[in-house]
Formats: sequence, structure tokens, C-alpha cells
Amino acid sequence: MSTSTPFPRHIAVLILAAVACSFAGNHIAARIAFDHDTGLLLAMLCRAGVTLLVLIGLVIWQRQSLRLQRHTWGWQLLLGLLIAVQSFCIYSAVARIPVALALLVVNLAPIFLALLTWALGGAKPTRSTTLLMGLILLGLMFALDVPSHLSGQSNIDARWVEGVLFGVTGAAVFACALWITDNRLAAMPGTVRSMLTLLVVFVASALAGASGTLPGGMNLPNANAGWIALGCLILLYGAAFSALFILVTRLNIARNAPVMNIEPVAGLVLGWLILEQLLSGMQIFGGLIVVSGIVLLTYKRHA
Repeated sequence: MSTSTPFPRHIAVLILAAVACSFAGNHIAARIAFDHDTGLLLAMLCRAGVTLLVLIGLVIWQRQSLRLQRHTWGWQLLLGLLIAVQSFCIYSAVARIPVALALLVVNLAPIFLALLTWALGGAKPTRSTTLLMGLILLGLMFALDVPSHLSGQSNIDARWVEGVLFGVTGAAVFACALWITDNRLAAMPGTVRSMLTLLVVFVASALAGASGTLPGGMNLPNANAGWIALGCLILLYGAAFSALFILVTRLNIARNAPVMNIEPVAGLVLGWLILEQLLSGMQIFGGLIVVSGIVLLTYKRHA
């Protein structure tokens, strides 16, 4: 069988589901690592470094050229910096609020992308798209238990607010990165673009760690559990990211991409099983609304 021949759809869906679960597992491992005093920048540095080595190997194996047009380098640098900020934000959110909620908030990126595209002269969101956006935001309100907070039935602590704000910022930044990818770097080979992006993330994390701008950002884990979690974080992210790019030509991403949106659901299940992070029935209901809305929105985008 040719290496570019698409997998049967059920195989492609299973692979993408496994990739999404692996990304969710990476965030579960990150939370365990952070709970054992692992530095956030250290986690970013290790994750980016190991995955970067895999992508360098892929670029060499595929004999991809690194010759880019002069203006492309600027956009590529900006893309890498945006992904570095997004990585920092999502890990900061995961460290403060339940993993499933952090992933739900970060998955607002398609809404920000649609609005950004419109603001920069692209197509205006259709009525059905606008309704889906409203449905997603409504579901997110229930997922974050906003009604209980507003009624005073539950307290809002500073870490909860910080976690939500980090998640929203990560979603907005990721939307900007997606816009640049689609509109300024679409002609670049995906493997080269991803390799250069992770190179920037790695360097930015190393410089931030060396400068000491984030106290404790490069702290080593204080227990074996932290070291194991850090290793799992690197393995799960690297395996998922690498599999996605090695098999991308056979996965029919345009048709099957919505499967990746099960990541928050996987985060919910794993967070319950491993971290004992329990959500209320209303929060779970809201989360299902968010995931359903994002899947429908993604289907419309790829249609």
C-alpha cells in the first residue's frame, strides 16, 4: 500500500481518537508534574526538545528544503512565539483548574479564529455559525459553573479566575497562530513548519528559564512521581505530535479533524480516574454542549 493512500475511515478515526487521548494524557501528566513542583518552563522545554528531535529526523528523512522566502521567516518566527505563549497559557491553566475545564476553555479557539478571519477581511460568520458560537459559549458557562458562582452558592478563588483567563488567552493566541498558518505559511511543508515552530518554542523556553523571569520555572520535580509524570508528559506529547505528522497524508484530516475535539472528554475521564477531579452533572452537561458545538463548527469549516 502507498504511504499516501488514505486509511479506511474507521482506522483514521481510531488513530485520531488515540492522538487526542494522548494529548489529553499529556495534560494529566503535566498536572501531576506541577503538583510535585516541576517548573512549567522545564516541562515546555523538555516537551518541545524531544519532539523537535523527532521532527528534525523526519525533515532529514523526507529531504525537505529549509529555504524560505525572506518575508516567510518573520511569519514563522511569530508563529513559533505564539505557540510558545499558547503552551505557557494552557499549562498555566492546567496547573490551576481541572484539566477538562482547561481544555474546554482552550477549545474556544475556533470561535476566535472565525471572528479574527472576519475582522481581517475574511468571510462573515453565517447565521448558523453564529448560533453554534452562542451554543458553545452557553455550554461553557455551565461547564465553568458560572450560575453557581453568580448566585453565591460557590466561592470564586483567585486560582480559578487565573486558570480561566489563562485558558481564554491560550485560545485567542492559538487562533492567531492558526490564522497565520492558513494565510501566511500554508505553502510550507507541514513538517518543516512544525519543526521550525518547535525550535522557536524550545529557544524561547530556554531563554525565559535562563533569565529567571518566571520564579521556579525551571525547578526539577521533588519526588519520583513528578519525574515519572514529566517523562509521561514528554512521551505522550511527542508520540501524538509525531504520529499526527507522520500519518497526516493518510488520515484525511479535512474530513476527520472533528474527531480531535474529543480531547476535553478524554481529559474529563482521565482527570476523574487519575486525579479524582470531579465535575458536577451540570458541568458535564455544559462540557458536552461545548464539545458538540465545536465538532459541528469544525465540520462546517472543513466542509
